[in-house]
Amino acid sequence: MIFQLSDFLFPETPARLFPDTAERPWVLEVGFGDGRFWPPFAHTFPEAPNYLGVELSGVSLLKAERRLRAAGLPNAVLTKLPASVVVREVIPAGSLDAIIVNFPDPWPKAGHTEQRLLRVPFFQLAAHRLKPGGAVLLTTDHDEYFEFACAEAEASGVMRVELAEPPAAALETKYALKWRDLGLGVHHARFIPTAHPTDSAAVSFAPYPKEESAVPHAILRLPDALHPQNLSQTHFDKYTARGGQHAADPVGWTVVLLDAYRSLAKDGLVFLAHVVEGELTQEVLVNVNPRPDGQFLVRLARFGGPIITPGVKAAVATVTAWLEERGAETTNRGY
Repeated sequence: MIFQLSDFLFPETPARLFPDTAERPWVLEVGFGDGRFWPPFAHTFPEAPNYLGVELSGVSLLKAERRLRAAGLPNAVLTKLPASVVVREVIPAGSLDAIIVNFPDPWPKAGHTEQRLLRVPFFQLAAHRLKPGGAVLLTTDHDEYFEFACAEAEASGVMRVELAEPPAAALETKYALKWRDLGLGVHHARFIPTAHPTDSAAVSFAPYPKEESAVPHAILRLPDALHPQNLSQTHFDKYTARGGQHAADPVGWTVVLLDAYRSLAKDGLVFLAHVVEGELTQEVLVNVNPRPDGQFLVRLARFGGPIITPGVKAAVATVTAWLEERGAETTNRGY
């Protein structure tokens, strides 16, 4: 089964993801590629554990989904999302039995180490999400990455490193076979939590609200020149806003208003916003529609299943700011 971001709860529960097998262990695989690892590994257990796989390649996602279905593994959910987003926002505390990382991108170029997954922040987050007795399992052919990951695990203060032989299934994946044909060896380690910190990053995601009043919005008075029926503007210049940085999130969010359109159905405007928050990107629509009292409602559209995040709220604020710079007066803010 393939999930989009909007299909998840924040956090999730095994009972909802795996209603027929909720009592089984829960395993997360990061970067499953074409799905070769999980079927043989799952079949080493008396009953296949519940499986959540994350991958950034859409082609790999579809290949893996077909492979897992053919292997008779119905208790598997796949998603095309960054691993850190899933672990932070979807996975509840103390729920995972294992996090499996096979042959991750080593980001070998100078200055690219910040792109690596297995760094101190991830290990600290993983320790919070793993059950007692759980572990992060890494298999890689890259010597420097392996040393780096082991050092980061120890530096996290919440993991110990246990060197071991990799699972046999890890040696039959696409990349393992490639490195074996080249005569290269692989490294394997288990990173086992020594503590389960409670000060993990708070969940900041929410599904699109059912109550209209809870949807991020603003109410404005528009000058006559901004009323949709009076607009003569034929070109839209991109408009960028940044913010949201704080100690727990030094990156914050970036909102880019890409374009604006006339809404013929409601005699309003529709803004297309590109929202970037770390590794997560969403494109959302923000409507500007007339109200019976003559004011205009700026509100996040439901279209596309957006997830409510600080950056998505900021998209509504950014549209509001764009209108204010052109003479609009805000009478209410709800974002």
